[in-house]
Amino acid sequence: MSLVRDLADQIVAAHAKDDLCLPIPAYSMSSPPPKIDNEHAADHYELAGVLASIEMGFIECDAKVLGKAWSRMTHQDGGFNPFKWPSRPEHFDLLPWTRNMNPKAFAECPKRLGLYAVMPDADWVKRMVDAEVPTLQLRLKSDDQKLIRKQIAESVDAVKGSKTLLFINDYWQEAIEADAYGVHLGQEDLEIADLDAIRSAGLRLGLSTHGYAEMVYADRFCPSYIAMGAVFPTNLKKMATAPQGLGRLYKYAQLMNHYPLVAIGGIDESSIHAVAQSGVGSVAVVRAINGSDDPKAAVKRLQELMKT
Repeated sequence: MSLVRDLADQIVAAHAKDDLCLPIPAYSMSSPPPKIDNEHAADHYELAGVLASIEMGFIECDAKVLGKAWSRMTHQDGGFNPFKWPSRPEHFDLLPWTRNMNPKAFAECPKRLGLYAVMPDADWVKRMVDAEVPTLQLRLKSDDQKLIRKQIAESVDAVKGSKTLLFINDYWQEAIEADAYGVHLGQEDLEIADLDAIRSAGLRLGLSTHGYAEMVYADRFCPSYIAMGAVFPTNLKKMATAPQGLGRLYKYAQLMNHYPLVAIGGIDESSIHAVAQSGVGSVAVVRAINGSDDPKAAVKRLQELMKT
């Protein structure tokens, strides 16, 4: 174990200033620290990768994925280099060039979706179409099925004849009925949504991810785009993971750049430029627009900041 400890220490030391580290959670009897699986690991490079990742604040499932990636990278490179970081698809056993051969791949969308406004109702969708926002998401929260269908239908009508692309959050059945451009789902929705029905209807699919494990899992479904975050703290949705920060976002974008990518979570005028520089083709915002006194002017400012 001393060799594993030494390799892990080298990784942590090499990347301590990369903005990849997050505070390690406070462990307790009810929330014990992650266990390192010595039995099933391929080699000591995998074990070192897992141990280093845990000490850098990665959650257990991400640490396990990173451990395997460290092992693959080391063998592919012909040697261990702690100053590198797993960042290529083959390090994570991903095969991006097979998308065009996959009959279950979802319809493609533009590689660069631009400013992506997440709005709460059809009225806001209409305002954003008028502001010429390139990509919108209707994120409506209601138990009223009649209202849901009405809001989705009105939103779909609002983008007709415009250049704006509209994704519907969660309500995939209603999105199919309304002939929406696409749907956006969370990881928890993948077990219950009829993905074959969404695909057969020709709708695009966007998937949320919150780290390496979820990105690798999302790749199995060949979605139209992958959303990454939360980059910064957000109160709009209870997140299972801590904010990822810019350092991790840059690494995620480098790994998954064969997909259209959307950065999500707590992004505003002060941070959108740095986020856009990560390599993502789209940045999702909420309060930066609908919390502004002049939403149309806010859209223009945000778009300018993405370009500079």
